[in-house]
Amino acid sequence: MEFISTRGKDKVASASHAIVKGLASDGGLFVPTFFPDFKNELKDMLSMSYAEIATKVIGSYLDEYDKEDLLNACKKAYSKFDEGEAAPVVKIDDNFYVLELFHGPTLAFKDIALTMLPYLLRKGADQVGIKERILILVATSGDTGKAALEGFKDADGINIIVFYPEEGVSDMQKLQMRTQEGDNVKVVSVKGNFDDCQTAVKNIFSDKKFNAELKEKGVILSSANSINFGRLVPQVAYYFSAYIDLVNSGEISLGDKIDFCVPTGNFGNILAGYYAKQMGLPVGKLVCASNKNNVLTEFFNEGVYDSNREFYKTMSPSMDILISSNLERLIFELSGRNSALIESRMNQLKLTKEYSLTKEEIDKLNAEFIAGYCDEDECLETIADFFEETGYVFDTHTSVASFVASGYLEDYKSKLPIVVLSTASPYKFPQNVLLALSGKTCKDAFMASNKLRDLTAYPIPEQISLLKTKEIRFSESVSKDATKDAVIKFITNF
Repeated sequence: MEFISTRGKDKVASASHAIVKGLASDGGLFVPTFFPDFKNELKDMLSMSYAEIATKVIGSYLDEYDKEDLLNACKKAYSKFDEGEAAPVVKIDDNFYVLELFHGPTLAFKDIALTMLPYLLRKGADQVGIKERILILVATSGDTGKAALEGFKDADGINIIVFYPEEGVSDMQKLQMRTQEGDNVKVVSVKGNFDDCQTAVKNIFSDKKFNAELKEKGVILSSANSINFGRLVPQVAYYFSAYIDLVNSGEISLGDKIDFCVPTGNFGNILAGYYAKQMGLPVGKLVCASNKNNVLTEFFNEGVYDSNREFYKTMSPSMDILISSNLERLIFELSGRNSALIESRMNQLKLTKEYSLTKEEIDKLNAEFIAGYCDEDECLETIADFFEETGYVFDTHTSVASFVASGYLEDYKSKLPIVVLSTASPYKFPQNVLLALSGKTCKDAFMASNKLRDLTAYPIPEQISLLKTKEIRFSESVSKDATKDAVIKFITNF
């Protein structure tokens, strides 16, 4: 399968090329030339394991990858998850389900893709004849950074540098990154927010002179953010697995539609659901859930993307984003794949921080999506209410999605089952979850974890408890204009 850029000036012959490049040379994002048709594949999936479903979905886009090798890579990746359960579905109430995506090595949904991406990237590089050392650049709002670091640590021929907003991640997220092991990794905090980190990384990718200088040094750049198609495509698989699980458990019949509600920041997670629907998965609505940084809610409701607004640091930091990169892939589809229009809009966004959709595009958007948001008080109340009623503990991001999903069910009187994507363990945000359940504040994250365990009887994951004794390896902090210098400093040590 060939891949094209959303901005029309770059085209590559295969997924391997797209994954290795990460970002298109024209600044756009790579998309497949067509969506595979899975309408007649669902029945066969009923007897498949998660690794087999993932292989089938990923392989439909990455047709140059050997299917047996891909299956073995999926089995190896998802054996790292709790009891081999990569994405279990839990029934909370009638027609209300949670898809748990936090059972991987770093307790966040990013593990689903980032346990696979090292294989996809290394294999892809070999297939297209890349001899240079690969440097992965990552901007993170919290979870991607640690998952990428863990996935790529000590990977052959690959180094990784992660930039995170200095005050824009939770204490546990920060500790997870700053204590990361591996000889090929580096972590740098940025004095700014996630959008500053993401913009800096994109600017490095688009700096042709700098990339040429790197290549002379035997280094090429790639990405582990969801701008990289290799990060996005493994996420499509868990929409299929969730549907298959509901069929196999007798909750729905094959062919029935279901809704998904997704806590959303950079738009990759919910875009994967959109791709699954385009492939034939029986999806009703995709419900986009935002926190107080509700730029996406306005976009879906009014057809205007306006990032010229106050930025809020919230208790759901992975959603603290005003520029949602993957939205470019969606509006590319809504526009009828009009790459010239996409390039014009992205330039406009850079200059004026906003752009608008046409009436036709808004109608297409409304046919697929519903959007809502949750403020800080509502987030805390939702955690408390669901625990009191069901004994289930949400992290702050899942709480946002559950609040929006509940409002959607009430406002739209939907009769379809709804699956809320749970993106992180509550122990990644113990102080906020404890505050929600007890009304008490606790400045120390480990003490808060102990109190949360005592209150809920949820065991503390080993990944959290071991952090307390790990050495802090990375404490460098730079301005948003000095990220390139940090990259240069890093590669001199290769």
